[in-house]
Formats: sequence, C-alpha cells, structure tokens
Amino acid sequence: MNLLETLHQFPALANVPDEQLQWVIDRAEEVSYPEETVFYKPNEPVEYLMLLLEGRIRIDGGGANDEILTYDPYSVLGVLPFSRMKTIPNRLVSTTPTRLLRLHRDKLHDLIHNCYELTEALVHQMTTRVRDYTKLTQQTDKMASLGRLSAGLAHELNNPVAAVVRSVDTLKSHLRATPEAFKTVMSLQLTASQVDSVTEVFFKKVDNQLLPDTKRLTLLERTSLEDDVTDWLDDHGLDDSTDLAGPLVEFGFTVDDLDWILEKIGDGNLVGVANWLVNNLVIEKLVSDIGEASRRIATLTGSIKNYTHMDRGGGKENVLLAEGIRSTLTLLDHKIKSKHIDLKLTIPDNLPVVCGWPGELNQVWTNLIDNAIDALPDGGKLEIVSELDKRSANEGLEFVLTKVIDNGAGIPEDIRDKIFEPFFTTKEIGKGTGLGLDIVQGIIKHHNGSVKVESKPGHTEFSVCLPV
Repeated sequence: MNLLETLHQFPALANVPDEQLQWVIDRAEEVSYPEETVFYKPNEPVEYLMLLLEGRIRIDGGGANDEILTYDPYSVLGVLPFSRMKTIPNRLVSTTPTRLLRLHRDKLHDLIHNCYELTEALVHQMTTRVRDYTKLTQQTDKMASLGRLSAGLAHELNNPVAAVVRSVDTLKSHLRATPEAFKTVMSLQLTASQVDSVTEVFFKKVDNQLLPDTKRLTLLERTSLEDDVTDWLDDHGLDDSTDLAGPLVEFGFTVDDLDWILEKIGDGNLVGVANWLVNNLVIEKLVSDIGEASRRIATLTGSIKNYTHMDRGGGKENVLLAEGIRSTLTLLDHKIKSKHIDLKLTIPDNLPVVCGWPGELNQVWTNLIDNAIDALPDGGKLEIVSELDKRSANEGLEFVLTKVIDNGAGIPEDIRDKIFEPFFTTKEIGKGTGLGLDIVQGIIKHHNGSVKVESKPGHTEFSVCLPV
C-alpha cells in the first residue's frame, strides 16, 4: 500500500481529495521510533501535525505506568490548523515500533489556503479532540474525588460497623447468661405492686437516657458516683458490686434510687432485682449502641445517595445547595476531624433553589472544600456561607453567593492567576491532578455563574455565584 492509499485509511481523511493528501505527502517527512521511545517530554514545544501510520502511541500521566490515553494506527495528533496548542503537559511514548508522517507547523498556513477539504477535516478533528479532552479531564477529576471520598467514607463506616459487630457479639454472650438470671427472678417473692415499682423506675431511667437535654456526667462525677454505688452494694451484701455499679451509673441510678427500690422490695429480694436491673440495662445499652451505629451508617449512605444523585435523572433540576454542601461535608468529615478543623456552616433555611446539575455542583463543593482542608494547618478554621447576593437583588436579578473561606497560608500572588489553569497544582506529586479548579470553573460557567478568589495570608476566600 503506497502512502496516499494509507492516508485514505484514516477515518478523518477518508473524503479528502487525493491532490490535497498528496500536497501533505510532498511537504511532510516520515519518521520511525523504536518501542518505548519518548519522543515528546512534558512541556516541550509541539511543532508537528502527526499522522500515525503504524504502531501505537500513549500519553503518560505523572506517575509510573499512569497511562492517560492511547492512539492507534490512523490517528491524528499534534498541532492542528487554528489550534492554539504550543506544548503538552505529558509524555508521548511509542508503545510499539511506530511510524509517523509529520508536517511542520510552518506549513499549516499554506495548508489552510490550498487544501479546503483537508482543513475542514482537521478542524473537525480538533473539535472532537477538545470534546474528548473535556470528558477525560472531568472523568479524571471525578475519579480523583471518588478516591478521596471513598477513603474518608471507609474510615467513617469502619467505626459504626465495628461498633455493631462488637455490640452484637457482646449481646450474644450476654443473652447466654439470661436463663440463669431468669431462675433467680422466678424464685423472688414479689407482689404485683413491687414488680410495677421496679419496672417503673427501670423505664424511667431508660427513657431519661434518650432525652437530648440529659446532662452527661463528667469523668470525675461518674467515678465518684460509681464509688458511692459500689459501696452501697457492698454494704448490702451483693457480689460483683463493681460490675453492677457501672451499668447502674450509666443510666443515672444514684444511692437514693437504690434506697427507694430497697424500701419497695425488701432485703430478701435485693440481689435478684439488682441483677435483673443490671442485666436489662446492659441489653438496653447494647441495643442503643447498635441503633446509634446503624443510624450513622444510614446517614453516610444517605449522604452518598444525595451526593451522587444515583436515584435521579441526568438533566437539570432544582437544586438545594444546602443539601449538596452538607452531603459533601459528611463525606469529608474524616479529613476535617483528622486535622481538628473548626467548621462553621451558615446556610439560611429560606435560600432560593438553583436550577442546575446537582452532580456537577457537588464536584464544585468537593474540590473547593477539599482544597481548603489541604491548605489548613492542624486546628485551622473553615467557614462556608451561602446567601442571596444582595448586589444582584438590587439590580432585579437573583444569584446565590456561596463562599468557602479558610485561614490557611493563602495563595501567593505570583501564582493566583494560574490556579484555574488545567494541570497547574501546588501539591506534591501524586497528591493533586491540577484539574480540580479548572473543572470548577468549567462547571460554574456551564451554570452561567462565576467563581472568584481573594487571598492573603490567613484568609483565602473562593466565591461561587450561581443564578436562581
């Protein structure tokens, strides 16, 4: 197959007249590269339009074996007519022995004037490449966000899941001792009135424990109360008084409560009643722990559902910004706690809804909040504020303004204009893609909004303005 026939095998060039392809052949050069040859290093000038005749080329990312994209035979790459490409941020490597036909960018001006159909085909190739690149960068950022969130989510889920497993195992062992305790209870000589008195004080203590305004004992208060209850149990001849005192104090029993129970049931029934009380208090505590851990798991899975919007369509819809921001904070809670960050969230209940794509907006909050957390020192402050933009309201328009503010070191003035550029990052290798803020800017523009940054040492503020 001669070179002209080979060029007709390119899908992008299939309908280009022969004389225009021959024009390229006459002015281009054919080059070959052995396997695993790096023929473009990161940020080197791109000087050629390249037509891949044979072999395979890959674009590498920052890490080892980090393949971003591959080009198969009959692919078009490099600089194109009207393209603003000057450099590429990644390596180009020949995966197999490779043969290219390349045309220097100095010839593109003449190509545009002499080869209309070819120019049209290459411009169409450029728009396709831009569209594919946008999808790729968004997907890369989504995967990076997913990695960060999944690590935090795994940590957050580990605690309640471990609590459930631990409580279930303890409950299972505890219930094995119930038949023996049941024998003791059955041997008691209690009247119906005495039984009612015991069950009344039991459920009163359990119900009080569930009230949100119940005062929690300090460690010193708890220790002192446990000592008093232990002494009382010892004085009344109960074995294992230390084991019994803990659950009783946990549910707020005092020496006065025990005196009242003793008065109601008498000395002869005290051992059996005390053991029954403690046995059921332990079961109640274990069930309560399982319930609390399960609710935490439900909250986390609910946040994931809200964050991903897995049960909704992919079109525009009315978005409650507070819902997305809170879901994002739940999923980043592990990072916030690990750095002991003081978080302040101010979102009014009457904030107007925004019409947009909730999944995209959640990417915005993830990137901005995650960047702020990374910028903060241990014990730093993070503030998120959403409000109706008063300036726009005065002009008869409605915008919601959301600010993500941190008191980190700030963004140096010499790089402030670069932070929204793709692949620009100040993070260490492997810790940042340099795509986050570029994606944020693209999503905000997609919503006809704006994003701005103001920064000085001790105060960095990203402002996102979205139309209602």
